[in-house]
Amino acid sequence: MPKSTIHCLFRMACAIWLTVVSANGAAALTLEPWKDDLFSYGEVVETAEGGALRVIDYQEMRDINGRDQTPERRVRSAYVSTDIRKVQQNLALETPAGRLDVTMTGKAQGASFTVIFIHGRGGDRRLGGNDWTFGGNFNRLKNLAARNGGVYYAPSVPSFDDRGRALVSGLIGKAKAASPGAPVVLACASMGSFICARVARDSEAVGNLSGMILMGGAADAEYLSTPAFRAKLPVYFTHGDMDGVYQANDQIALFRKLRKAGIPTRFVLFQTGGHGTPVRMTDWREALNWIFAR
Repeated sequence: MPKSTIHCLFRMACAIWLTVVSANGAAALTLEPWKDDLFSYGEVVETAEGGALRVIDYQEMRDINGRDQTPERRVRSAYVSTDIRKVQQNLALETPAGRLDVTMTGKAQGASFTVIFIHGRGGDRRLGGNDWTFGGNFNRLKNLAARNGGVYYAPSVPSFDDRGRALVSGLIGKAKAASPGAPVVLACASMGSFICARVARDSEAVGNLSGMILMGGAADAEYLSTPAFRAKLPVYFTHGDMDGVYQANDQIALFRKLRKAGIPTRFVLFQTGGHGTPVRMTDWREALNWIFAR
């Protein structure tokens, strides 16, 4: 057989192998279940936008008082595994914008994915690292990260202005460099959504992101002019429909604009939920798997 034919066949075989590896890699990046029976969304009471918007049954007496040993302070032990603390540490990371204090859970290098959670006003890394508050939802996120070879960062953001944005963008860049090729997801709650909005205007940071999760956040009126919009960055919204801080309808209006423009997006609205409901009730596994599948 001529040498050129052998080389051609070899290249074809390599291409097929790479295609299979790529497909398998994409399929493999699906988070394995962990306490799904306790954390998955409840009854869907209404859908809209072709199923992209779901209204989820939420009841305070059941989802706070029934779930917590001490309401809003300590969840029942069934929702938590503190073994995760073996792979958790508090660090002071150096970024191009300065030092950033973080709680890190999981693999610092070679992680299969990265999640960065940004707290709201008055918070710090302790909020996103607390195992027992918000119904144990952060403990679940930590377990999902570590059990699936990923890493979770909960930084202390000192301000919600350009300085805060620069520090978070620096953390995004460090995470991407530490785990090349792995998705990085930025999740912002409440006033932390100001950081997501500023990061959406940072072309370099957007290039390192695979998606954003906005939980009870403020609507970004200028989002359609951002690099994140132009990059068609997937956005997953969760909101309480009785949020008295940031109105759900404002965020739904933005969601509909994104959907109309062909941006991958989903919206989960908690019926009767308040401002803190999304942090407690967002199903991290579903949200992340949806972003990874994009």
